[in-house]
Amino acid sequence: SPQVQPFLPQWLAQPKRVQKRIKDNLCPVRDVPGIHPRLVKKLQINGIESFFPVQAEVIPAILQSASNGYLMGRGGYRPKDICVSAPTGSGKTLSFVIPIVQVLLDRVVCHVRALVVLPTKELAQQVSKVFNVYTDGTGLKVVLITGQKSFAKEQEMLVQKKVTGYCSLADIVVATPGRLTDHINQTPGFSLTQLRFLVVDEADRMIDDMHQNCLHQIVKAAFQGENSSSSNMLFQRTKPGPITAASSCSPQIPLQKLLFSATLTQDPEKLQQLDLFQPRLFTSVYSEKSRDGAETEQDTTNKYTLPEGLSQCYVPCDLNSKPLLLLYFMLKMKFTRVLCFTNSREASHRLFLLVQAFGGVTVAEFSSRLSPNERKRTMKEFEQGKIQLLISTDATARGIDVKGVNYVINYDAPQFIRTYIHRVGRTARAGEAGVAFSLVLRIQERRFLRMLRDAGIQDIKKHPVKGNSLKPLMQQYEGALSELERTVK
Repeated sequence: SPQVQPFLPQWLAQPKRVQKRIKDNLCPVRDVPGIHPRLVKKLQINGIESFFPVQAEVIPAILQSASNGYLMGRGGYRPKDICVSAPTGSGKTLSFVIPIVQVLLDRVVCHVRALVVLPTKELAQQVSKVFNVYTDGTGLKVVLITGQKSFAKEQEMLVQKKVTGYCSLADIVVATPGRLTDHINQTPGFSLTQLRFLVVDEADRMIDDMHQNCLHQIVKAAFQGENSSSSNMLFQRTKPGPITAASSCSPQIPLQKLLFSATLTQDPEKLQQLDLFQPRLFTSVYSEKSRDGAETEQDTTNKYTLPEGLSQCYVPCDLNSKPLLLLYFMLKMKFTRVLCFTNSREASHRLFLLVQAFGGVTVAEFSSRLSPNERKRTMKEFEQGKIQLLISTDATARGIDVKGVNYVINYDAPQFIRTYIHRVGRTARAGEAGVAFSLVLRIQERRFLRMLRDAGIQDIKKHPVKGNSLKPLMQQYEGALSELERTVK
């Protein structure tokens, strides 16, 4: 039977396409219209002369939606929500940081006007760092709430109690869902009624992880309005609806949602839950060269975009040869700066101990067992090349921008295409080259290849490793194994 195609709303079916080839399509910063000279200067100081294609499309779109002062979009209309689906490492963060900072530059009173929600502490830290760079010297205040400080300390960073009531100490809040929900519910004076931008990064994961409730609470808090007795009735917000004479007589701060993800779901029902307003979708489509060298644009159902400089291989193997293969790649093939993924914390830990017992490879594990400081230190040492092999689970490495990952090794083949995309996207960032190896058990091989094929990924090569190549490692490996058994006992 023919597959039933879900009916896609027009904005999903006909997205604005963004050039995928990053390096060939850089756009000089000065060619992107409407960026404040102050920010252009900051970009230059930070060594950014050109924007990636995603940035060049999305920045003007957000700026335009706020062109009539930050209260309204063009012509006084409510701005459309924006969804961006682009590969990891294509510059999503700057594409919301720049326009948000610019729109808020001329604010007079400090209120929470922008809220960025991210699934993990590391991502939140990364994003707040970027905001700090671009708000430096502007008087705009960025506050990071991820539970790394005590709740009371975070409350002090967010609001101040004065004789006249509470006042906000933050213009821009960068947060993880759990902690944010706590502040919405328990911090007196923490108000989102003036919120102008809600950015949800890694949107698909936020929907999947049932942070749905968090998003729902944010929107509820944003539309609470002051108690009707208050004199601030002027800015009471109504949920978006048809514009009527009554609704248009008082200026309202619109709430605009900006969703970013490498694998923005194509599932209209999920997106429905986000209650988007006339959304626009920007997506970078994979364009394939056809045999005669002409580029053919594949149809848009191709949901996943991978970085351009990425080569993909898979190694058919059996369970016992997996650790040997990893050691072979590290010691014989001399791979450096390898990020290796397993499917569980236990597997990561065990593999780490095994490689350590074997010797000859500087190895570290990167898991939720580590304190944030330890994770930071490990990352730094990996970036400096002091650690050659970093073994991690998906949860920890999601969205992390590690510089200079040369190889991603899927020690355990991922079960979902989305996991695959996120893992292999840790290398080949920002137009650099990188290689992804997947160790695939022979019984998984068919399913694994079908999963990639269904996602439109055809360019993965089979890379068999002969048993003979692994033989020289056997003896030392058996030794390491028995040593490990002893320690574990």
